[in-house]
Amino acid sequence: MKKAVAEFIGTLWLVLGGCGSAVLAAGYPELGIGFAGVALAFGLTVLTMAYAIGHISGCHLNPAVSIGLWIGGRFDKKDLLPYIGAQILGGIAGASILYVIATGKAGFELGGFAANGYGAHSPDGYSMLAALVTEIVMTFMFLIIILGATHSKAPKGFAGLAIGLGLTLIHLISIPVTNTSVNPARSISQALFAGGWALDQLWLFIVAPIVGALLAGFVYKMLSPETE
Repeated sequence: MKKAVAEFIGTLWLVLGGCGSAVLAAGYPELGIGFAGVALAFGLTVLTMAYAIGHISGCHLNPAVSIGLWIGGRFDKKDLLPYIGAQILGGIAGASILYVIATGKAGFELGGFAANGYGAHSPDGYSMLAALVTEIVMTFMFLIIILGATHSKAPKGFAGLAIGLGLTLIHLISIPVTNTSVNPARSISQALFAGGWALDQLWLFIVAPIVGALLAGFVYKMLSPETE
C-alpha cells in the first residue's frame, strides 16, 4: 500500500508538473517557457520524485517503466497491477488538479489539454507511422537509461539525475512529433479531459510505450543481467 501511494503521488506530480507547464506556462506571452521549458519540467518531476519516493517504490511513475523493469528482471510481477493502477489514478488526479487551476482563468479554452496526438493533432503534423516509431524508440531508450542507471554495478546516487535528464532529452526530441508520451498514464490523464480525437488516438500512446519497454527489458537483460 505504501508503494502504491508513493506511485500515486509521484505520477500526480509528473502530470501536474509536466503537463501543467505545457498548459499554463509554455505559451505565456513573452515569458513562455516553450518546448525546452516543458521538456525540462518533465525531467524535473522525475528527478525530484526519484529522490523523494525512490526509496519507497522505486519511482516508476509510468506503466511502461514498471513493465520494462519486470521484463528486465528488476520488478516482481505481483506488484505490477497495483503499480499500474496507482499510476493511472495518480495521473488522472494530477490532470484534475490542473483542470481546476486552468479553468480558473477567464476565457480559458481546453483545446488539446496537453494530450498526445498524430496527424492533424501532432504539434508539427507528423504521421501515425512517425508517431509510432518515435514513441517505441523513445520509450526503448528511456528504459535502457533506467535499467542501466539502476543496475547494481552503476555508480550509486546518480540514477535520478540520469533518468531525469534522459526524460528531458526525450521530450526535446519528440514534443514536435507527438507532444511526447512514453508514458500511458500521462497520456490517459490528458485524453480523458480532451476527449474526442485524443481518446480516438490514445491506443497508440498505450501500445507504443509498452512495446518499447518490452523490447528494452529483453535487450538489457541480455546485455547486462543483474546476476553477472
